[in-house]
Amino acid sequence: MTVIVRDLRPQDPADVESFAHVRHLALPFVLWTPAGVLHRLVHTPPEAHYRSLAAEEDGEVIGTAQLGLAHDSPEPGQGYLNIYVRPDRTRRGAGALLVRTAEEHLAAHGATRLFSWVLDEPQNRVFAERHGYRASRAAHFLRLDLTNGTLPPLQPLPPGVELRTAADLADDPRPFFELDAETTGDEPSDVDTEFTDYDAWIEENWKHPLLDHALTTIAFVDGRPAAFSAAHTDGAGRYATAMTGTARAFRGRGLAKLTKNASLHRARAAGVTEALTGNDAANEPMLAINKWFGYEICATEVRHVRELT
Repeated sequence: MTVIVRDLRPQDPADVESFAHVRHLALPFVLWTPAGVLHRLVHTPPEAHYRSLAAEEDGEVIGTAQLGLAHDSPEPGQGYLNIYVRPDRTRRGAGALLVRTAEEHLAAHGATRLFSWVLDEPQNRVFAERHGYRASRAAHFLRLDLTNGTLPPLQPLPPGVELRTAADLADDPRPFFELDAETTGDEPSDVDTEFTDYDAWIEENWKHPLLDHALTTIAFVDGRPAAFSAAHTDGAGRYATAMTGTARAFRGRGLAKLTKNASLHRARAAGVTEALTGNDAANEPMLAINKWFGYEICATEVRHVRELT
């Protein structure tokens, strides 16, 4: 049996479906849909030199990679590659071939430092170390059972606070963009990120097929955008928090809890059965908020780094 690596075929719905399915099997704590996979491939800016790779064995997709340059980072030369192989198709050479192909592509486009998320399991960490990657920071996947769990009750809004949905901002989503840009820049990360291109954000984030405009919630304080919780849904009863954050001037008032709680209550009322999220292991304030909601850690991943120079 021979394993080959090739680019994802965006014009082939079955190929995109297979890619998303492999990702779901390998990483079920994230929402993977064909529409989401295709959106990222099509709408990532050209300067990222982004690729989605499929490892194929006798016509079956058994492994996947998403890779590119961190084009929105102020520091040049940083690349990423995230490799996932079907759990029942490991040890066939797919992972190693995906890594080699990804590294060659990124190096050819100027990458000097590579980052990769690796599930915190012995065989995965050994694989990463064997390929020259060293462990960095950790992050947790968390899950909340909305069918059997109990959400905190909705609280009265403080004076001057108004909750709106992303749907309410359809005519002008810029307040949402400004919040996302500020809070993303403050997120714990190995790679600094700067959102400066509003039009690109509209295409990549606002128009993302999983972004649920009715469940995404933004808090305004005296008319100023202050906090938000962005919700993704897959149409099959699963919900994921894409980002929750508060503008610096409004932190410490419980506004992140307020927006996320409102979103989760509406999600449950709409028939969502499972809520997913992720947190940097060092982000204790957000971990505490999610524990308050009833989320439980279901898996951990570790960022690995390799220097190419």
